[in-house]
Amino acid sequence: MTLPSRTTLISRSVLLAAMLLAACVSPPPARLLDDPLPAMPEGASGVMAKPGWAVRRQAVAAANPLATEAGYRVLQAGGTAVDAAVAVQMVLTLVEPQSSGIGGGAFLLHWDGRALAAWDGRETAPAAATDRLFLQADGRPLPMAQAVVGGRSVGVPGAVRMLEAAHRRHGRLPWVDLFAPAIRLAEEGFLVSPRLHTQLAAESALKRDAQAAAYFYRPDGTPQPVGTRLKNPALAAVLRQIAARGSATLHEGPVAADIVRRVRGHATNPGALAEADLAGYTPKEREAICTPWRRYRVCGFPPPSSGHLTILQILGMLEHAPPAGQPLDGAEPAPAFLHAYAEAARLAFADRNLYIADPDFVPAPGGRWTSLLDDGYLRRRAALIGPRSLGTASPGMPPGVEHAAWATMPDQPETGTSHISIVDAEGRALAMTTTIEAVFGSRVMSDGGTGLPGGFLLNNELTDFSMQPADAQGRPVANRVQPGKRPRSSMSPTLVFDESGRVVMSAGSPGGAAIIHFTAKTLLGTLAWGLDAQRAIDLPNFGSYNGPTVLEAGRFRPQTVDALKAMGHTVVQTELTSGLQAIQRTPGGWFGGADPRREGVVRGD
Repeated sequence: MTLPSRTTLISRSVLLAAMLLAACVSPPPARLLDDPLPAMPEGASGVMAKPGWAVRRQAVAAANPLATEAGYRVLQAGGTAVDAAVAVQMVLTLVEPQSSGIGGGAFLLHWDGRALAAWDGRETAPAAATDRLFLQADGRPLPMAQAVVGGRSVGVPGAVRMLEAAHRRHGRLPWVDLFAPAIRLAEEGFLVSPRLHTQLAAESALKRDAQAAAYFYRPDGTPQPVGTRLKNPALAAVLRQIAARGSATLHEGPVAADIVRRVRGHATNPGALAEADLAGYTPKEREAICTPWRRYRVCGFPPPSSGHLTILQILGMLEHAPPAGQPLDGAEPAPAFLHAYAEAARLAFADRNLYIADPDFVPAPGGRWTSLLDDGYLRRRAALIGPRSLGTASPGMPPGVEHAAWATMPDQPETGTSHISIVDAEGRALAMTTTIEAVFGSRVMSDGGTGLPGGFLLNNELTDFSMQPADAQGRPVANRVQPGKRPRSSMSPTLVFDESGRVVMSAGSPGGAAIIHFTAKTLLGTLAWGLDAQRAIDLPNFGSYNGPTVLEAGRFRPQTVDALKAMGHTVVQTELTSGLQAIQRTPGGWFGGADPRREGVVRGD
C-alpha cells in the first residue's frame, strides 16, 4: 500500500469544512424544563449543512474529515471495508478523542457478500469488580459525576482486539499499513477542530489528569485553540507498537502496565483493573439479529446491545398502532406521528430496562431475544397506545415469560460514541459504533509507558452497568455489575437488506440512549418516508425514554408542542446532538449522509 503525503491526506475540502464549522459554533441553549433525562454525551458545537454525497462504487462515512479521508485512501489502495475501518478508528483516536479510541470498545456488524457477522468488542468488568462497585457505605449509588471520573469506571478495552480478529477474517491489506495515516498525523500534528475545542472548553474534570491537561490545555488552563497543530508523540509510539505486534501491545507488557498503574493508582477514585484482565480479554463473534420490517430485513446487534431490539420494538409497534396520518408536516414530524412514536418508545424502553443485559450472564426472556419482537406480542403492546399519553409504561410479558425475575434498572445517564459506515467496491459493508462512553471517558489518559506527551484516553464503560444492583425487594437488576460481564449498550450499528438479499443501507449514530431514536428516525425517513439519507438525518430529533417526550430544541413549531401537551405529554425541548452516518444504495451506486450537528463527512468514488 502506497500512502499519500500529509498534504494529499488533508484535502482542501477538509480544511474548508473545518473553517465553515468554526464560523457556526454557538453555545447550546439552556434546557427549557428541568425534567430528568439522559444527558447528551457531548454538547452541541454548532450546525453545518451537509450536501449528501453521491458515489458509484464505494464510500466511507465517519465523524471527522481526517478519519473519513484515511478510510477512503485505504479503499482506493484496494483495501476491504474492515481494512478501512481499522484506519478510521486509529485516526478517530487522535482527532476525536472525546468519543472513541483504542482505550474503549466497539460493536462491528459486517457483511462479506455471503454472511453477516456481529463482532463484539465491548469492554468487560474486571475480575475483582462486584455488584457494589458504585455503592457508597450507606448503600446509595455514587453521584454519576463522581463515579465516572477516575479508575473505578474503567473497563477492559476491547476495540483493538476485536478489530484485529475481524481483520484476520476480512482484511486484505497488511495490518501494519492501516496504522500509517494515524501515526503520520500524530507525529506531524492535526488541526484542532471546532468540535474538539468546544468539548474541551466545556470540560473541567479532564484538567485534573496531569497527562491530559498538559496535552489538551495551554499553561493558563484554556483549551487548545481551533486550528492549533496538535502533535501526539505518545499515541504515535503506541500505534507503532500495535501496528508491529498487534493487540498484544495494548493487552500485555508496558502499555498494559501503564493502563493498570493509572487506574489502580488514581488519587481520588482508584479502580480494580488488573494486568490479567487485559491479557485475558477476548472479543466475541455473535449472531446478528435480522428482523423483517416492511419489505426489508433490518439487521442489528444482539445483547449486550439493546439497540436493535428496542428500535425494532418501536418500529413494529408503529405498524400495529392506530393510523397516525401523514408522518411529516413540512420539515418536521407531525404531532399524531410523534404521539404514536413516543408511546411505542415508552413501551419499548420499559422492556429494555427490565430484560436486556449481557447474554452470557442473563437468559433471554422466554429463551430467545426475539421473543421481544414476536408479532403477537408487539400487537398486544401496540394496543396500549391510545389517544392520550401513557406517561410512564410498564414492562410487558413476552412469550414464554410467566413472571419478571428482574428489577427494572433505574434511570441513569448513558453517553459517548462515534459511528462509522463503510461499503467497498466488492460489495462488503459494515456499520461500526465505537465508544469510550462519556465525553473524554474516565478523564484518565495513558501514555502507554512511553514517557512522551499525549497518549489515549481510557473508557468509563462500567458506568453503563446499573449502579444500583437490586431493588428494595432484593430482586437483582439484570444489568448489574458482575466480574467479566459486558455492560448493556444502546449502540445500534445497522445493516439493511432488500428482498433480494442486497445491502441497501448502513447506518448508526452516537448519542447514548438516544442512539436508539436517532437510528430509528433515519430508518423511518429513508425506508418508510422515501427521503434520501441526508434529508432523513437532517430531520429534527425526537423520542422518549419512558418519561417525558423529548424534542430537539428550536426545531419544532409551538403548535406541535401544544398538540402533544393536549394529548397528555410532558414535553421537554433540549439539545439532541446526534452524529448520524448513513450510506444507502441508489440506482446509480450509493448515497451517503452525515449529521449536520457534528463534523462528519462522506468520501467515495
